[in-house]
Amino acid sequence: MAFFKKFIDKICDDDSSKGSKGRPVETAYFGTVKPDPNFNAQNDAEKLKKAIETKGVDEATIVEVLAKRSNAQRQLIKEAYQQSTGKPLADALKKALKSDFEKVVLALLMTPPEYDAFEMKRAMKGLGTDENVLSEILGTRSNKEITAMKNTFKEGNNTDPNIYMYLMNADVCVAAKLFLLLCTCHAGVHVNALTVCFIQALFEAGENRVGTVCSVLIDVLTSRSEAQLCKIFQYYGNFSKKGLAKALESELHGKFEDCVMTLVKSAWNKPALFAEKLQLAMKGLGTNTDTLTRIIVSRSEIDLLKIIQEYKRMYGKTLQEAILKETGGDYEKILLTLCGTQ
Repeated sequence: MAFFKKFIDKICDDDSSKGSKGRPVETAYFGTVKPDPNFNAQNDAEKLKKAIETKGVDEATIVEVLAKRSNAQRQLIKEAYQQSTGKPLADALKKALKSDFEKVVLALLMTPPEYDAFEMKRAMKGLGTDENVLSEILGTRSNKEITAMKNTFKEGNNTDPNIYMYLMNADVCVAAKLFLLLCTCHAGVHVNALTVCFIQALFEAGENRVGTVCSVLIDVLTSRSEAQLCKIFQYYGNFSKKGLAKALESELHGKFEDCVMTLVKSAWNKPALFAEKLQLAMKGLGTNTDTLTRIIVSRSEIDLLKIIQEYKRMYGKTLQEAILKETGGDYEKILLTLCGTQ
């Protein structure tokens, strides 16, 4: 929680980094991966076929083709490869590649909803549940993105339970209700005069009473638009001497706190939240390559450019420098290619 206060203070002190919450929707493109203007699906499929069949595998060509094409173009490459060879491209690459490099390549072949659903299922599979992954995905995706992911769960196959069943069966305990409410995608209300009422509700349910009423907090966080949440957080100080950061620090604990923090940070500055997660993934002994892969792949056509900028501002070094230090081999090369040449 102490880091959250620093996080909020940094954003409040820097007008250029307040994020898009509460501001007009930006139309500029902030992804690092752009469509290839000279794209030819058949040619790319042939290049990949040769790369896979080459003795020892030609990883450089695989990186050059897949990391420099948009997701829509990769779907066309998959179709062209299937038509040409009669086999799924993902299966061929899975046999030819290994380790973290294989995971990135297979992630690039999925559509964004498929990849989100894949990561959600993986987080809830087996003993225990990775709530950090659940809160990251559900707390940072738009209504449209969550709906598409829900549909992907249902379309997986005839025996594949939907997202609600996964969450009900998963070991999410305290945070389960918040996750399920996030999946209903209520947050679409525009900023209006009700903002002050929601701030009052947060205050009365939290620090103004003994014991926090979590249901009120959950309702506010999951039924308001991101713009409205930004206003709520901004003006919370009018009701509280503590301010939002200290209030949350004193009232919340454990996994539920982590879920709430993701929603709050995302409302303030989503790129900064992802920059923080990338830093934590590479901090200390060992690197959380799953988190590194998931964020870089999933944000490469959305806001990875902004994430890179926030990372430099927050940590005084480039994301590319951190990747060079913490990774190696073909895995390093494909991540750097996805990050672009900034």
